[in-house]
Amino acid sequence: MTSPVEIVSVGMVTAVGLDAPSACAAMRARLDGFQETRFVGSPAGWLTGAPVPLPRNWIGEKRMAHLAAGAISEAFGNHPQARGQTALILCLPEEDRPGRPVRDNLALLRRISEIVEIESHLRSRIVAYGRPSGHVAFDQARRLLASGEAPYVMIAGVDSYLTGSTISHYLSKRRLLTADNSNGFIPGEAAAAILCSRPQGNGFRLFGLGLSREEASIYNDQDLPLRADGMTAAYDAAFHETGIDMNRLGYRIADLIGEQYWFKQTALASIRLLRGRHEFQDLWSPAESLGNIGAAAVPLMVGMAWTAAGKGYAAGNPVLIEASSDAGACGAAVFAYGRRA
Repeated sequence: MTSPVEIVSVGMVTAVGLDAPSACAAMRARLDGFQETRFVGSPAGWLTGAPVPLPRNWIGEKRMAHLAAGAISEAFGNHPQARGQTALILCLPEEDRPGRPVRDNLALLRRISEIVEIESHLRSRIVAYGRPSGHVAFDQARRLLASGEAPYVMIAGVDSYLTGSTISHYLSKRRLLTADNSNGFIPGEAAAAILCSRPQGNGFRLFGLGLSREEASIYNDQDLPLRADGMTAAYDAAFHETGIDMNRLGYRIADLIGEQYWFKQTALASIRLLRGRHEFQDLWSPAESLGNIGAAAVPLMVGMAWTAAGKGYAAGNPVLIEASSDAGACGAAVFAYGRRA
C-alpha cells in the first residue's frame, strides 16, 4: 500500500459561489449557475452555459489566472503555514483541445504565482489531461510528499469551455446541450485547489488511486462497444491499493458532464465490480450545478467530499472520486475520513 496523503485545506471559484463554503452549500442545495451566454446554440436561441461571475470581465489567460489564484489563495488562507513551502501542481485542459483558454502553460503558472504572491517552487509542474488531470496530479503529489521533496503540495485545476473556438468545435460535433440536442453537456468554467500534506492526524485522506485508459472512448474511430474496461480497471486499482472491495464504499462523486456515454461508463464499472451485500451508494456530480468544468473537476470533487466529511453530511465513508476524458484517460481515487478506509 502507498503512503496516504491528507487534505488539509481547499478553495473554489465557481458559477454558484466564489469560495468553497458557498459553492458547496449551493451544490448541496441543488442550485445551479446556468444562464444564457453570448453564444448562439441553435436557430432556436442562445446557448446555456455556467460562467463564473467575476468582478471584472477578464478574458483568456488573464481570466484563467485570476480564477486559479482565487482558489489557491483561499486554500492558503485556511492553512497559512504552508506558504513558502508548497509545490504547485497545476491541472489544465488538454493541449490539443480546440479553443483551449491557455496558450502558454508556464506563463500562466508564473502569472498565478504573481497574483497569489508566492514563489514558484522548484518542484512545481503542469498536468494537462483535462478532466482526469487531478488523478495524475495526486499520483505525483504523493510521490513528492513521500520523498520529502516538499512538505505541502497544492493541486489546483482551472478550465473554461466558454471560448468561441471551443463552443464552435463542440457544436459541430453535436456535443453541447441545445434545444435540438438533449444528449449534450453544458459548457462551464471553474477553478479549485486542494492543499495536501503527509498525514497529520485523523483527517480526510487519499488511500487508493487507479489510472487507466478506455479503448472505446467517446471518439473511438473503430466503433468499439463501450464495456468500461478503462474505468473498471481504474476502480479496481484504487480498491486494491486501499485494501477494500467496492461493497465497502460509502458513495461516489463523478464528473458526469451530461452525455449518456459517461453515465453508461460509470454504471458498467459499478455493475462489474459490486459484489455481495452492500448499503445504498449515492452518486454525486458537480456538473448538475456547474456543467462541464474540465480540468477543475477532480480538485473540486475532492473539495466537495472534504467539505461534506467535515460538516457531517457526507453520504458515506469512504468515497470514490472518478473522472475520464474524451481521449479515454480514466482515473479513480478512494478517500476516507480517519486512519483506515
